[in-house]
Amino acid sequence: MRRFRYFPPLTALLLLAACREAKVVSYRVPKEQDPTLPGMTAASADSPTPAGMPPAGGPAMADTAVPTAAGPGLTWIAPANWRVKPASAMRKGSYAVPGEGGAEADLSITAFPGDVGGELANVNRWRGQVQLPPLGEGDLAGAVSTLSQNGLQLTVVDFASAQDTGSKRILGAIVPFADGTWFFKLTGPDRLVAGEKPAFLAFLKTVKPVTPP
Repeated sequence: MRRFRYFPPLTALLLLAACREAKVVSYRVPKEQDPTLPGMTAASADSPTPAGMPPAGGPAMADTAVPTAAGPGLTWIAPANWRVKPASAMRKGSYAVPGEGGAEADLSITAFPGDVGGELANVNRWRGQVQLPPLGEGDLAGAVSTLSQNGLQLTVVDFASAQDTGSKRILGAIVPFADGTWFFKLTGPDRLVAGEKPAFLAFLKTVKPVTPP
C-alpha cells in the first residue's frame, strides 16, 4: 500500500509557487585578451626597411622590434633655432624646426646595426616617403652628394614630393660608423625644409665621433 505525505494547504501553495518561479540564470564571461608583449613596437618612418621586407608604401608589415646601434656614438651641434624634443628608444636625437605660420619640420637622428640593406635601399626608402619612384643602381650616384669630414663619409640626399598640394621634402644624410649606420633626416613642408637646407648642411659639418678615430 502506497503512502502519501500530507502537506498543510498553506505549505502546498508555497511549494507550488516556488516551483513555478524558479529560473535558470546563465552568465557569459568575456574572453580574456592576450597581453601586449613588451619590446614590440609598430614599424615607423624612423625604422629602416630590413632586407627582404616591403619598402615604404608597400604592404603593411607586422609589428616588430627594431634594434638600435650600440657602442661608440656620434656627437653634433644643432642650430640655435632648433627646439630639442624628447629622445626615444628609436631616436638618438630629435628636434622641431619651426617655420612661418606655425609650420614645423622634424629632425630625427637614428642609428641601426649593420648597413640596413645598403645605401640604395635606404635612399629608396626615403624616396618612397615623399611618393617618388625608386632608383636603380645606375641612377644612385647622380641622385646623391657626398661629404667627407671628421673621419666620416656622409651620403646626402634632397628629395621633394612631386605632388602639387601638401608637398613634402626630405633632407637626409646616411653615415656609416663603427658597426652601424646613422641617419640624419629633416622632413616637413617643402618650402620650410628647402629654406632650412643651408642650416642642415652646416649642422652635418658638426657631426663627429664622440671619441676621435
